[in-house]
Amino acid sequence: MNPRTRTDWLLLAGFCLFLFFYGLASFGLLGADEPRYAQVAREMLERRDWIVPTLGGQTWLEKPPLFYWQAMLAYAVFGVSDWAARLPGALDATLLVLGVYFFLRRLRPGFELDGALMAASTAAVVGFAHAASTDMPLAAMFTLALLSWYLWWETSGRFELALFYIFLALAGLAKGPVAPFLAGVVIVLFALAAHDSRIILRTLWIPGMMLFALVALPWYVAIQVRRPEFFRVFILEHNLARFSTNLYRHDQPFWFFAPVLLLGLIPWVVFIAVALWETVRAWWSEPRTGFDSDAALNVFLGLWLVVPVLFFSLSRSKLPGYILPAIPAGPVLLAEYVRRRVARDERPSPWLVGLHAVAAASPVVPALMIHSVLVQHRLPWNTGTMIASTLSLILAVGIALTLASKPGLRWLRFVTLIPVVIAVAALVRIGAPGFDADFSARPIARELARVETTPLPLAVFDVKRETEYGLAFYCNQRISRYELRQVPAEQHLVLAPPGSLETIRTMVGERRVSFLGTYPPQALDYYWVAKASQ
Repeated sequence: MNPRTRTDWLLLAGFCLFLFFYGLASFGLLGADEPRYAQVAREMLERRDWIVPTLGGQTWLEKPPLFYWQAMLAYAVFGVSDWAARLPGALDATLLVLGVYFFLRRLRPGFELDGALMAASTAAVVGFAHAASTDMPLAAMFTLALLSWYLWWETSGRFELALFYIFLALAGLAKGPVAPFLAGVVIVLFALAAHDSRIILRTLWIPGMMLFALVALPWYVAIQVRRPEFFRVFILEHNLARFSTNLYRHDQPFWFFAPVLLLGLIPWVVFIAVALWETVRAWWSEPRTGFDSDAALNVFLGLWLVVPVLFFSLSRSKLPGYILPAIPAGPVLLAEYVRRRVARDERPSPWLVGLHAVAAASPVVPALMIHSVLVQHRLPWNTGTMIASTLSLILAVGIALTLASKPGLRWLRFVTLIPVVIAVAALVRIGAPGFDADFSARPIARELARVETTPLPLAVFDVKRETEYGLAFYCNQRISRYELRQVPAEQHLVLAPPGSLETIRTMVGERRVSFLGTYPPQALDYYWVAKASQ
C-alpha cells in the first residue's frame, strides 16, 4: 500500500467514524419511525423469525426486511439498544462512501478522496446515517447499484453488471419496487440521451436478472406464502396508495423536495448546482450524436440526481427521506467538476466562491446555538449568537480567500470540511441533550423505571404517537391507548397531558388513581392506576 493510499484510508476511516458513528447513543430514538423499526427488529430477533415483521405482536408489512435483518445482527452482537438500532445506518453510509471512493478511483483516479469525503459530509447523508430507518439502506444499495452499472457501461465488465443486479436486489429488499423502477428510469433516459437504445437491451442480461431473483425473491415469496395479505398491504397500500393519495397524511406541495434537496446537499450545494447547470448546458448545445466519456458520466449523474426528485414530487405523500437515493449523485458530479477545472487550471469566479463560502459556513450558527433553538423555537439574538456568527464569518472569509488563492479548487474539500466538523460536533455535544429531553421517549422511560418497584403495564392518553412508539421500544411492551378503550385490567401506569387526572378517573371508574410525577420537557404527567376489582 503506497503512502497516498494509506493516507486516503486513514482519512476515510476518521471522517466516517466521526460523521456517522459519533453520537449514535447521545440521544434517544426520535419520531415515530425510529422506535417502530427498532422494535420490529427486536421482536423478530426474539421470535427468531427472519421472514415476518411484527410490531406489538401484530404483523407489520409496511417495509421489506433489509433494515430489520441488519438491526437484528447488531442486536445479536451488541445487545438491544438505540445505538445498535442506528448502527445499520452508519454502516450503510460507510459502504456508500467506499463505493464512491472505489468508483472514482477506477474511472477518475486522483479525485476519489474528494468525491468520497464530499459524499460523506452532505447534510442528508450525515443526518440519515444517525437514523434507525430504511432510508439509508435503500440509498446505499441504490448508489452501489448505479455506480456498478455505470462501471459496466464504460468498461463492459460482466462482474460490474452482476454487482448492479445484486445491489439492486438488496435495494429492493430495503424499501421495495421503487429501487428497480427508479434505476430503470435513469438507465432508459441515459440511453435516450446517448441515442443508443442498445444500452437498454444489453442491460437486460439474463444471468443478472437471475441473480436479482435469487437475492430478492425468496423473502417476497416466503412472506406472501405466510401472510397472504402482503400484496394488498405492502404493494397496493404502502406503495401505490402512498404515492397516489394522502392516505398516510404526508401531503406536501409539488415543490417540497426542492428546498429539501438544497438543504440535503449542504455544504456543497452551490458548486453542485453549478456543475449540474453546466452539464445540462453542455448536453443541450452538443450535436445529438451521443457523447464522450466525460460528458456521459456527467449526464448519467445529472439524471440520477434529478429523476428521484421529480418522481417523488409527483407523489401525494412526501417525506424528506424519499429523495435520499438522489443525494450521492451530487458529490460525485462535483468531484468530476473539480477534476476538470483543476486539469485546466481554472479558478472559480468570485461570486461562486462567495456563495459557497456562505453556504458552507452558515450552518455553524444554528449548530452552535441549537440549545436556544430547541428551547425558544427560533434563533435568538444574544451574545452566543454574536459569537457563533463571528466564527461563521471568519470561516466564510477563510474559505473564500483559500479558494481565491492559487491552489483554488484543489483546497475545496479541505476548507469546506472544517465547518462541517464544527457543526456536527456542536450538534452532538450541545444539541443531543435537548433532542433527548424534548423529543425522545428515552428519558420518560427512565423516569417511569425510577418510580416503579416492579415493571408495570403502560398506557397512554392523548399523547403523540412518537411517544407511544418510543415507550414501546424502551419499555419493550405493547402500549395501551385509553382513547381506544384499551384500559388494562391490572394495575398499570398511564401517561397523559397535565390536567388529565379527572378524565382518567372517569375512564377507569371506581379504581384508585394516584399522581406520581411529571416530565416538564414534554409536558406529560404519569399516574398509577390500581387493579380492577373482580
